[in-house]
Formats: sequence, C-alpha cells, structure tokens
Amino acid sequence: MSGESVAVVVVTYNRADLLAHMLDGLAAQTRPADAIFVIDNASSDHTRALLTEQVAAARPGLPLRVTHAEENLGGAGGFHLGVRMAHAAGYDRIWLMDDDVVPAPDCLATLLAQDEACLMSVRQDTHGRLVEKAATRFDLHNPLSVRPKTAMVETEYGSRERMPERVELENVAFEGFMLRREVIDAIGLPDPAYFIFYDDVDYAVRARRAGFRIWAIRDAVLVRQLDFDQQHDLGGWKGYFMYRNLFVVHLRYGENVLVRLKPWLITAAVVLLSPVRGGRAEARNVIRAMRDARGMRSVPPRSVD
Repeated sequence: MSGESVAVVVVTYNRADLLAHMLDGLAAQTRPADAIFVIDNASSDHTRALLTEQVAAARPGLPLRVTHAEENLGGAGGFHLGVRMAHAAGYDRIWLMDDDVVPAPDCLATLLAQDEACLMSVRQDTHGRLVEKAATRFDLHNPLSVRPKTAMVETEYGSRERMPERVELENVAFEGFMLRREVIDAIGLPDPAYFIFYDDVDYAVRARRAGFRIWAIRDAVLVRQLDFDQQHDLGGWKGYFMYRNLFVVHLRYGENVLVRLKPWLITAAVVLLSPVRGGRAEARNVIRAMRDARGMRSVPPRSVD
C-alpha cells in the first residue's frame, strides 16, 4: 500500500527519443518512484548520451540507476537483469516498463493504492483509444486453439469507459506490469532465454500457477507512443523467436498431451504449406524453432540469484 517502496525497471534499445518522453512521464508522477533501474541493451544510437545527461541533471522524481549491457540481452534478458537488481536492493514492489510508453501522472499512485501482488496498467494509444492486449483468456487446455490468447481487454470492452475498475487477466505485457517481491520469492525471475516475445506470458503463467491473481486497473493509464505491429516477417529473425517461444509456452504449460503436441502439428503444417506459400525461410525457421524449443521445456528455477 502507500508505505511500500517501489522501483521501476526500464529496458531500452536504440529508442533514445522515445525513452526521453518515457522518463519525462516518470519524473511527473504524483507519487515518485524510489528508484528507476534502466537497462540499456547496448544501444548504438544516442541512448548512452541521453542517460548520462539525465543522471547528471539529477531531476526530481527521477532517481536513475543506469546499467549499460555489453551486448543486447533482448527484452527478456534486460528484464531478468533489472528485476534481479531491484529485488536484491530490497524494494517492496517492482514496476516493469518498456521505453515506448508514457504513464499518466497518477498511474503509479493508482497502482500502489491496490493491495494486490500482481497488477497491470491499462494501455491506450496517443488518441486515447484502448489498446490493452493483455489476455482475459489464455487457453492452454483446448488443442484447437491455435493461438492461446482467445480474448483480451481491448476486444472484451472496446473502450476504457466500458471497463469495470478491475479486470482479471491471464497474461500480461512487461509494459506497465507491477509485482510485489513475494511473487519473485515464489517463482523466481523472468526467463532470459526467451530473448524477445512471450517472456511476459511465461511469467504470468508461472505467477498464476503459484496462486497469484493478476488485475488490470482501469484508471492506471499508460500511453503507448507507437502503434502495435503484430505482423512480423515469419521468415525473418523475429519469426524464429515468435515460433520458438510460442512452442516453449505450449511444451512447458500445456494442460494435456494434445496441447503439448500442437507445436509439432504447427511445424508440420508450415513445412507442408511452404511450397504454395513461398515460405522456405519460414519453414527453416519453424523447424529450427521446434528443435530449440525442445531444449527449453524445463520451467525456470525459483532462484533469484
């Protein structure tokens, strides 16, 4: 509640101008964060210069602790590192944030008023439209659900005004997700092996299976500076991670053998259809993804080291 300490963990990569707006949003919070851990994933733009300038300015409400990674750890590796640092420093709550969102001035205070272990801010675009894609139903039971996310806040409600004050979620994004340290003590850290995509989904599944409920808070407003782009090239490098990590979630957490077989069926379908779709690169990606996903079937340890 109000007496708890809170640290923000921000992961950034080559988006210095967006990061600057995001830091302005944190500095404007009516209840400032007690610490802000910024993990710079070896950016090659002017991110380092921006952060050096911000630290030197020592702005009120912006208690920065900056780490420049020697290599790009991916979003998953960055959040793993930042959460580990914030947990080790003893903070009661940790708020995860990407570099392309801006919290409304009362967003942090609104979240801290909730006596829950797992909370999610609710995202909107720069025009005020609801764009919260966290799942209200994430189906790992039905083998016919090719995509396990079968409902999300945006499609369930359409606008923030139609939402109740709290909505229970079955997965989250690491854009505005807040957790108490007891969650980390119970399930460990985010899994850095995902690199990008599905690390947040994996963490939400682990939290829910440990008995924690996750709540989206309608009035905790987070503004996304960029449009969502879900249409990645499945034959490119991101396509590999999308397939591999989707498969890992099914292999780890599928609730029956048929769901755990879905990655094999998807792989076979993509390969068989590749001649007519012209997707040889996608076929190579999905084969490699299936092979590598098998090596990631073990659930991460509960260690916080």
